[in-house]
Amino acid sequence: MPTRREFLADAAAASAWLGASLIAPPGLLAAAKSSVPDVAVATNGKIHTMVRKAVEMLGGMGAFVSKGDIVVVKPNIGWDRAPKYAADTNPWVVAEIVKMCLEAGAKKVKVFDRPCDAPAPCYKSSGIEEAATKAGAEVSHTVSSGFVSMKFPKGQALKSWPMYKPAIEADVLINVPIAKHHGTTGLSLGMKNLMGIMGKNRGTLHLNIHRKLADAGAFVKPALTIIDAVRILKDNGPQGGDLDDVLWKGTIIAGTRLATVDAYAVTLFGQEPADQKFLVYGKEAGLGEIDLQKVWIKKVALG
Repeated sequence: MPTRREFLADAAAASAWLGASLIAPPGLLAAAKSSVPDVAVATNGKIHTMVRKAVEMLGGMGAFVSKGDIVVVKPNIGWDRAPKYAADTNPWVVAEIVKMCLEAGAKKVKVFDRPCDAPAPCYKSSGIEEAATKAGAEVSHTVSSGFVSMKFPKGQALKSWPMYKPAIEADVLINVPIAKHHGTTGLSLGMKNLMGIMGKNRGTLHLNIHRKLADAGAFVKPALTIIDAVRILKDNGPQGGDLDDVLWKGTIIAGTRLATVDAYAVTLFGQEPADQKFLVYGKEAGLGEIDLQKVWIKKVALG
């Protein structure tokens, strides 16, 4: 969380800019009104330090997790790939989040996904099973009996769908995607990552998928989204498999507004948020502002 000195500096900067031009960018005005940014970005540090710093800028894990909470940390464990290929969430990002939740008083932290490849190899090759277990999480595979049909009251393209009950019923859901290219949606970020708690044949979701992602996001509403952009997969996603498609970005992005966090992540690929249909629909569904000139983005370089 920003210190009083940092907050006053932000406020002073906003006042000075207003005095010079009479009109301040909305993001700068937000800095003057709030001590918590819309998007927190930590770069150029050790993985565990970047994760902690990004969450700290949002008020710390204690702002999201209370003593006795059941927390679900939902990474992408979709593919039988080693971490270097950037197809799954970085295991050390997941482990650090688990540690922070337990430190904040969580009774239990669960980690799971519904992989595209066979679950056991995905959990092992990704490194997530080992890292999250050592950090204190309960790591499990999703089971068919756990998916329960749920109605989406505000859904436009998706009115109902089987959702994984342990994720929906958790006290806190923390969404932890990796930032990567995707052949169907263009990019796979926080909104796309929620497909991992959706049941049935997910291939049938591909028709009008951008609107359906917004419908699902509006129903689930994770408390916190932390995007792993330590390595990003720039091409041939979502599975990858070629190191030439991987870029080192050394970045962790965090925030509470799903579409807004995704909007910042889009820029790491040299793209514009407004060009992503799922983000346009996400904004319409109330998942956050995607015009980055209108939000407060706080960046900290740790190296």
